[in-house]
Amino acid sequence: MDSAAGQEPETEMDVNRLQEVIPHRYPFLLVDKVVDMVAGETATGIKNVTVNEWYFQGHFPGHPVMPGVLIVEAMAQTAGALVVHSLGKESEGKLVYFMSINEARFRRPVHPGDQLRIPVIKQQARGNVWRFEGKAMVEDNLMAEAVFTAMIVND
Repeated sequence: MDSAAGQEPETEMDVNRLQEVIPHRYPFLLVDKVVDMVAGETATGIKNVTVNEWYFQGHFPGHPVMPGVLIVEAMAQTAGALVVHSLGKESEGKLVYFMSINEARFRRPVHPGDQLRIPVIKQQARGNVWRFEGKAMVEDNLMAEAVFTAMIVND
């Protein structure tokens, strides 16, 4: 129990709460909710991939595949929500910029109808720079993975 607030700590964020904590909006909000959050440690993003996604119009007609860069962006948005959750209310809505993306691997294509589970694990945090390991899973299948570093912009 969170003794300061007198309530259980937040472990999930629905899409409305996500829009309070990270600045992304449609069509670039690529996470529907975040679950299993442990402040300063880990979180899992959920993305329900539908045929109505804007990028399927051109990637690729007749064979829709979610672009790998957007899968990595979904990892980063999940991590951004975890960072804000970890740092508290004063960090809500701040911009988070990629600094590096390493060890990115795309194992299988993601198609409409898939539900991406996106676990991210903090590897390191120093000041306003955080490094994460992220994965994108459909059921038990690893679709993509990456290690990435991001910086929270303090106005």
